Amino acid sequence: MGILDRLSSLLKSNINDLISKAEDPEKMLNQILVDMKGQLVKAKQQVASAIADEKRLRDQVDQEYRQAQDWEKRAMLAVQEGRDDLAKQALVRHGEHMSHGQTLEATWESHRMETEKLKNSLRDLNDKIEEAKRKKNLLIARQRRAQAQQRIAETMSSMSENSAFEAFSRMEERIVSTEKRIQASAEIDEEFTGDKLANDFKRLEKSAGAVGVDQQLLALKQKMGMLPAGAPQTNRQLGTGAPQNAREETVHADIEDLKDET
Repeated sequence: MGILDRLSSLLKSNINDLISKAEDPEKMLNQILVDMKGQLVKAKQQVASAIADEKRLRDQVDQEYRQAQDWEKRAMLAVQEGRDDLAKQALVRHGEHMSHGQTLEATWESHRMETEKLKNSLRDLNDKIEEAKRKKNLLIARQRRAQAQQRIAETMSSMSENSAFEAFSRMEERIVSTEKRIQASAEIDEEFTGDKLANDFKRLEKSAGAVGVDQQLLALKQKMGMLPAGAPQTNRQLGTGAPQNAREETVHADIEDLKDET
């Protein structure tokens, strides 16, 4: 597993642990960004170390090739001086350094490619952190909206479970019942309190007053031309269904009956 792969796995583990323990989403997101930045710093250090190793390998490759060139020059000098024995030994050394150089160069090339991959991964990690910074406020806003929706749902559920509306209905029934009792009490007081004879006369006086109003209504209709002038007042009154004289006779009869009772 590569360096950044290990860092990525560690970062995911830390984030999952934070999410599982999170109570305040805003604090959680801020902490995630802090952790991501910390991992980014470590990743940069690892990549920097890999780049340094790659440069050291390149230096070793170049050094081996330089030494190979030096031994080749020495072999040429030995040949010029007629020292073939020294020339052969110099060529052996030349071959050794060339072989070492080629081996190191292959290692360096492989390391260089891995270092480039690390650099690209580091750029991706940095881009993701920058994207996370931009998304943080959006995620916080979404979380707040979700919390508001949850509170509304809980309130509605609580109202349903506690039968708040049923409590209102019961209170309304109690108020109506109280009003009915008050009305009944008032009717009882009016019916059975005070002088019964006086109360009876009051009711009769109201009836007589109603008869007087009927007479006034007939006079008004005659004045407006709706009834012929001098029309008998025995016509049926509006809403009574009885002649005027009959109404008056009934009133007088009720009064006489009350006098007899006393």
